[in-house]
Amino acid sequence: MKFAITSKGDSKSDQLKARIIQYLEDFELVYDKEQPDLVISVGGDGTFLEAFHTYNHRLKETAFIGVHTGHLGFYADWLPRDIEKLVIGIAKSQFEVVEYPLLDIKIYPQDGSEVNHFLALNEGSVKTTEGSVVLDVNIKGEHFERFRGDGLCISTPSGSTAYNKALGGGIIHPSLESIQITEMASINNRVFRTIGSPLILPKHHVCELKPIHDDRSFLITIDHNTRTYTNVSSIECRVADEKIRFARFHSFPFWKRVHDSFISDER
Repeated sequence: MKFAITSKGDSKSDQLKARIIQYLEDFELVYDKEQPDLVISVGGDGTFLEAFHTYNHRLKETAFIGVHTGHLGFYADWLPRDIEKLVIGIAKSQFEVVEYPLLDIKIYPQDGSEVNHFLALNEGSVKTTEGSVVLDVNIKGEHFERFRGDGLCISTPSGSTAYNKALGGGIIHPSLESIQITEMASINNRVFRTIGSPLILPKHHVCELKPIHDDRSFLITIDHNTRTYTNVSSIECRVADEKIRFARFHSFPFWKRVHDSFISDER
């Protein structure tokens, strides 16, 4: 088996990375940053997102696993004290693969130039620094509403526990292939109206966001990366055909993950 490791970059994470490499190479596994079968993220959820975006071109061939060296993150399966068990599991047993849905985002420019295409593990969000965000929201090709407000968040089921949750969105189990659209401070009065509730769309429903103002620029965030886009014709959001593959060497049910991240008093 070939493996790669990404690190948060602090001394604790880098030392742990070096230990894992040494242990796995002692078991004659091959360290390969280019074509790994397994990617181990050492750090926090931000490090895991970096690992996903580094290797999201290999989702059919590569599985991911997270080791957290700080506060327990949502994508954590392992803690530093359990590294020996993890190494033995990788070297001596076949891991179970658990797949989670991803978000597919396409940003179409007005001039017909190249489409910006992204996959998101957690969410994509649309904001602006130029007043309110004004977007026509189309679902399955039909106009649904004209949104006015601070912005929209479109999340995956696993990402429903992140920014989406902070906005008042619901938590969705990753076995449901869906995306969730959650409003940020929508404007609702006698003149302007939005649904005001999160929308959960199944895999076969495509959401299109069409700007009303041709000259408006947008801050579009894909997971942890934010860029400014001008002259946007539309933004298409849907459940991706691809999925992320997690390597599981022990059971870590989704609802236990939610409980441990948000409810449990244990540290």
